[in-house]
This record gives sequence, structure tokens and C-alpha cells, in this order.
Amino acid sequence: MSAYRDAGLGLLGDPMRRAIFETLARRPSSVGELAEQLPISRPAVSQHLKALKDGGLVVSHAEGTRRIYRLDPHGVAALRSWLDGVWEHALADFHKFAEQAVADEHTHQSAGGSHDHTDPGDRGQDHRQHRA
Repeated sequence: MSAYRDAGLGLLGDPMRRAIFETLARRPSSVGELAEQLPISRPAVSQHLKALKDGGLVVSHAEGTRRIYRLDPHGVAALRSWLDGVWEHALADFHKFAEQAVADEHTHQSAGGSHDHTDPGDRGQDHRQHRA
């Protein structure tokens, strides 16, 4: 999975490879079909497809004299699994942060005692008087 993650993320950082990846997500295509849709030459499309294939994100098969490219479900699943793990950790960390913030607020309120019951206007007035 690490190889898919490292290769996939790096490969998809290129805008043209990302465009090819997104096109193949909609439907399998040949080099010629991709070149017709993109502002790059057939040789450039072939180079990007080779990189995506080497990175485990694309597979191809022969269909007559053409090669048809499509996304590799295993590579995409591995990349998605890694992203899901990152997201789960982020949500868990956020949950811990939120719980700690609530606990800190409760601790602050109980330690404040009678200070929490003063008129906010009085506190503002006292604060200004101490500055002067």
C-alpha cells in the first residue's frame, strides 16, 4: 500500500496526469481518444499513461491494434484506503481536541467560582480602570 500511496500521490500531483486519471474514471480510453480530449500530443499522453501504469493506478489491454487504458481498481482502492486512514486519524484527533476543549472549559468555570457571576459590563469597567 505504501508504494501505491507514494506513487499515486506523486503522479496525481501533475495536472495533466490528474486529467487523464479523471477521464479514465469516467470510461476506458485509448491513447488517441485521450489525446483528442486533452491539449497534449499522443506521445505525451503515452508518457503520462506509462507513468500512471508504472505507479499502479492504470492498467491496459489490447483491443485489436489499440491499447485500451482504464483505472486499476487495486491501485485506486489502496490509495483510497490510505486517504481514508488519514481522514479517520484527522477526525479522531479533532474529536480529542473538542473533548479537551470542553473539559478545559468546565475546569475553568468551576475554578472561577463567583467570578463567573459578575456582570460582564462591570468587568469591562474594572478592566478599563486598571489600565488608566
